[in-house]
Amino acid sequence: MSMHFRALAEQAAADGFISADEVIGLRRQAWPDGVIDADEAEAILVINDLVKNATSEWTDFVIEAVGEFVINGSAPKGYVSDETAEWLISRLDHDGRLDSMTELELVVRILEKAQGAPDRLRAYALVQIERAVVFGTGPTRDGGSLDAGCISASECKLLRRAVFAGGGDGPARVSKAEAEMLFRIKDATLGAVNASDWERLFVQGVGNYLQGWRGANGLTRERAGELEVFMNDRTSHIGRFFGRMAKVDGDGFFSAAREVAFGEKPGRDIAAEAGVDAAVTGPEKLWLNAKIDDDGKADPLEQALLQFLQEG
Repeated sequence: MSMHFRALAEQAAADGFISADEVIGLRRQAWPDGVIDADEAEAILVINDLVKNATSEWTDFVIEAVGEFVINGSAPKGYVSDETAEWLISRLDHDGRLDSMTELELVVRILEKAQGAPDRLRAYALVQIERAVVFGTGPTRDGGSLDAGCISASECKLLRRAVFAGGGDGPARVSKAEAEMLFRIKDATLGAVNASDWERLFVQGVGNYLQGWRGANGLTRERAGELEVFMNDRTSHIGRFFGRMAKVDGDGFFSAAREVAFGEKPGRDIAAEAGVDAAVTGPEKLWLNAKIDDDGKADPLEQALLQFLQEG
């Protein structure tokens, strides 16, 4: 940690505050080249632990700087490694929870911006949001108090961002665990004065799990690493060839050449795959029936879900 970081940490410990000018100074010192290393990311989180009254400038800096390290700090860039995800969770976690809006926003923003992230990171963020809704404790999004058993507009917005975030092994696709979480929140908030978007989010989320197309999964981090090495290999003829094709034609010919090189089958009927995947399978029907039969009747949100599935 540099002398400037130390001075800021000492000041933050004394008064719990960092001014906008001090944030600008940190940006100039820690981020002149657009790169944040592990020591700088750790130092920023040390200071964040000491800041009691975070300004918007400080929150933005933490999210941008630490997010840059987590997403692009190791190869392949854009993919969060298991090790980095575990480091972030252990660094932010306070007995199983997050303490501030800055920390929660940091994790959600990483999930949104990363091309791939471990499911563990998304699950951790969703636990924080579920706990805030069900128990009324945890980091707030709008700075207000939380009511137990009630889901607010800001909570809906954050939940939607986390569930449908691009990062993760199933980007923009809802897993069974996430669908079950939506059911738990639904059960905990029935009859409450919830946000107007909650019903829509519940139906879309569970409907995505039951009917979502899984035929277009994103690259895993491991596969992305293999392709990055391959594309960077300028010593081989085919590496140079693909490098040129990526610059000249990012669609037609390059796609056809990739079919030959990587064994992708031509003539793939994507529409048919999507149609098959959209059908609710037997096990999914059993799961849905069990969820609805928990209390012996279909509540308004479950009725809306069933109507959505029938119309789909």
